[in-house]
Amino acid sequence: MRWLPLILVLAAGPATAAVVDAQPGGFKVENTAVIAAAADRVYAALIQPGQWWSAVHTYSHDAHNLTLDPRAGGCWCEALPAGGSAEHMRVVYADPGKALRVVGGLGPLQGLGVHAALTWTIKPAPAGGVQLTQTYVVGGYAPGGLTLLSTPVDQVLGEQLARLKAYVETGRPAP
Repeated sequence: MRWLPLILVLAAGPATAAVVDAQPGGFKVENTAVIAAAADRVYAALIQPGQWWSAVHTYSHDAHNLTLDPRAGGCWCEALPAGGSAEHMRVVYADPGKALRVVGGLGPLQGLGVHAALTWTIKPAPAGGVQLTQTYVVGGYAPGGLTLLSTPVDQVLGEQLARLKAYVETGRPAP
C-alpha cells in the first residue's frame, strides 16, 4: 500500500480531535477547544497560520512561509524556495470574530479527487473565553477509499488546534 508510509508520518502527532464519521467516500473530523481570550483575538490569530501552524506540515518546512488572506476568494498559501508557491486552501466564508471556512485538500488530500471544507466556529464559552470548534469534512475519490486517511488527518488537525490555542494564550504555539 503506497499510502502507508505517509499515514505513519501523519499519525506521529498527538490525537486530540475526533473522527466523527469515516466512510470509503469521505470523512468528518471535529475538535473543540476552549480558549481564554476574546473572539476577536482568537480570529486574529487564526488568520495568521504562519505563527502557529507546525512547520512539519508545510512543503517548505517553515510555517512562516504561510499566509492567509481572510476574505472570500482569499488564498491560504505558502511561499516555496526559488519563487515557487502552493495553495493549501481557498477562503469561502469569513466572518471576523465568528467563523472562517476554507476549502481544499490538506497534505496528501491535495493530489486526490476530493472536495474538503475546513470550518472554524467561534462562540462564547460558558465559563469565559471562547469555544473554538474546528470541523473538516472531506468527500470524493481516493484509491482504496478515504477511511484510512481519517485518523491521521484527525491527528494532524488536532495538533494544529492545540498549537493555535497555545499561541493565543501564551504567545508560543507549542502546547
